[in-house]
Amino acid sequence: MFTIYIQGALLGAAMILPLGPQNAFVLQQGSRKQYHIMSAFLCALSDTVLIVAGVFGGSALLSQSEMLMQLITWAGVVFLVWYGYGAFRTAISRDDVVIQAENKVISRWRVVVTLFAVTWLNPHVYLDTFVVLGSVGGQLESQLRPWFTAGALTASFSWFFALSLLAAWFSPVLKTPRSQRVINLFVGLVMWFIAFQLARQGISYW
Repeated sequence: MFTIYIQGALLGAAMILPLGPQNAFVLQQGSRKQYHIMSAFLCALSDTVLIVAGVFGGSALLSQSEMLMQLITWAGVVFLVWYGYGAFRTAISRDDVVIQAENKVISRWRVVVTLFAVTWLNPHVYLDTFVVLGSVGGQLESQLRPWFTAGALTASFSWFFALSLLAAWFSPVLKTPRSQRVINLFVGLVMWFIAFQLARQGISYW
């Protein structure tokens, strides 16, 4: 059983560690120390729902609804392009504008809405959790699936909280105008790169 747990943790880590909208947003919030713990928790909570659903049979629903995938894909493209544009605009602004943007406290609900958007409007999340983790975990015997799921969830919680806390720890360095420009450029590039990938994927459905 412990071997299955480790397998779930390693595969879960492989799905979570690559750069994506979730990681970029958590890093940004951590560098600003604005609801960064809540951000990490909501990302891990979303992963919990998706991984559990994937391992215990949710992948069948996704594979049967091409229209649902199209809707999620293009909604994700629009949101990521818009969010990336805002990050780029801040990155190329004057120092006083960058500092003002960094010190501006975003409301709790805006953070919640943005986090759920970068998570649930990203079809890659469903591919990672439903298709990859779901297909591997779903092939296991029923008594082993909870161990596999627990391993994947351990990887998710560990990664998001570590990323958030490390970004907050280095906040004095990351809050400088120059660092914020780099972070915003990084966030914008990640958002637009993922949006480009999603657009290509959406066109391939036609």
